[in-house]
Order: sequence, then structure tokens, then C-alpha cells
Amino acid sequence: QVQLIESGGGLVQAGDSLRLSCAASGRTFNIGAVGWFRQAPGKEREFVAAIHWSLSNTYYTDSVKGRFTISRDNAKNTMYLQMNSLKPEDTAVYYCAAANAGFVRLFSLGSYTYWGQGTQVTVSS
Repeated sequence: QVQLIESGGGLVQAGDSLRLSCAASGRTFNIGAVGWFRQAPGKEREFVAAIHWSLSNTYYTDSVKGRFTISRDNAKNTMYLQMNSLKPEDTAVYYCAAANAGFVRLFSLGSYTYWGQGTQVTVSS
């Protein structure tokens, strides 16, 4: 199995920056892509960003384009979500996720097999 642990969440003000980290351990050799999802109170879990582990192709939901950057360090089995110009509407629990190698729909929650425990990001106005 693969274990994912997120860190880096916290309380910030609008316009601030925050970097989330997700460390993977266990049987990580077959990971094909990793992504970030978020879930706000009363809302469904939604796609935020994803990256192919080997090819580094990245994808973002429209609301974060130009503000968030997803990256990964293959040697450390760690991925990051750099969040700039944070807005109150970014407030949510953020989850990292990993998909097994193969063709996957990166923006679809069901494509991911492994999930972290979530880290809270709160942006005040």
C-alpha cells in the first residue's frame, strides 16, 4: 500500500502564500500521477491540480490557474502545492492523492487510489 501525509496547512490572510507538501511512502514504485483535491464545508470534494509523476504534465482547475503551482520531487517521493494570492474561497481541507500508473482522468476523484488525511487551509478576508 501507499501512505500519503500532507502538511503545511494553516490560517493565513487573503493575498498570502502557503506551500503544502505531500510525502508518499510504502509501495510507491507504481505511482503514475499525483493530485490535490479540496473540500469546503457543505461542498463536494473538488479537483484542484494534478501532475504526471514522470512526464511532469500539469493540470489545474480554472479557479486556481495562475495562482497555484503543483510540482514534485521524484527522489524524495514528495509533491508540493504552492499557493499564492490566496482568497477566502480557497478555504477548505486539502487532500493529496496518488493514482497507479496507466491511463487516468487526472481531474476525476475516482481515478485516485490512495489519499492523505487532509490538511486545513483557512484564508481570512
